[in-house]
Amino acid sequence: MFMQTRRKAVLAAGLAMAGALTLATTAPAQAADAAQAQYPTKPIRLIVPFGPGSVTDQLARVLASALSEKWGQSIIVENKAGAGGNIGAGFVAESAPDGYTLLMGAASTNAINPSLYPNLKFDPMKAFVPVANVASVTNVLVVNPQVKARDVKGLIEELKANNYSYASGGAGGSQHLSAELFKSMSKTDMVHIPYKGGAEPLPDLMSNRVQVMFCNLPVCLPHIQAGKLVALGVTSTQRSPLLPKVPTIAEAGLPGYSVDGWFALFAPAKVPAAIVARLHDETAQVLASPAVAEQIRRQGAEPNTGSQADFAKFVQAEHDKWAKVIKDANIRIE
Repeated sequence: MFMQTRRKAVLAAGLAMAGALTLATTAPAQAADAAQAQYPTKPIRLIVPFGPGSVTDQLARVLASALSEKWGQSIIVENKAGAGGNIGAGFVAESAPDGYTLLMGAASTNAINPSLYPNLKFDPMKAFVPVANVASVTNVLVVNPQVKARDVKGLIEELKANNYSYASGGAGGSQHLSAELFKSMSKTDMVHIPYKGGAEPLPDLMSNRVQVMFCNLPVCLPHIQAGKLVALGVTSTQRSPLLPKVPTIAEAGLPGYSVDGWFALFAPAKVPAAIVARLHDETAQVLASPAVAEQIRRQGAEPNTGSQADFAKFVQAEHDKWAKVIKDANIRIE
């Protein structure tokens, strides 16, 4: 009788312990699920890896304002510039994966830099999950008016007969790589003259110290309209509504050529899928707003759409494309 009673007591204690363990494991999971369902419950930091006033910064502030209004929760834009965007990107890569520190990334930080900087302490292709493609900004191929060419085919012929130089806002940026892709596909050559920012080459370009540039369209548009620069083609797959008479480079003589400067929302890789899905869906909704779309277009950009899965495939394709260009041109930044 004593042994039977003891066995019952042991069994009861075991059941109680199992119940306690179940509660101990399910309670945090339930709390995490509840936190994700209520996200966001506190301010979000949106890190811009470039300086104030940059295209990335301007688009981040449009997105942050729209999401803040929608959620009734602050989204604080912080600039952490330097090292081609790697300082800000690295900061987010090392942040807690809870959805409260996000990156306003770009083609450079999240697709190009993995191949351009061999000594990065983090791998942007593994450190982030692509959330939503926010907007694209095309580059425009411009020449000094003293260059005889008035179309892409004419420029290709000019490059085969003359020693021209081209300007960019710095090694490894979209302007530089747009030109390198053009050189590779057209089998031509130009001397690269890098500057410290996207607008800095303009005085030399307009005075013919350099002859060619793949310029961010919003930067060069006023000078094109004033006749100080000649636009030969845009790098995007579609004509820009800002320059509807200017063809794409692909249709003007270099089939298959395309470069889009894109800007997008990224989260640290281990952010819960439910939060990533909500961030994507809410971002897509605000981008569909005519008022938000108009704010983006005022920055010289076009709002993007698409699923999160399609965007992830796009980022991988962009990485692979630029890895080949960088390897072929032997471009490295230590």
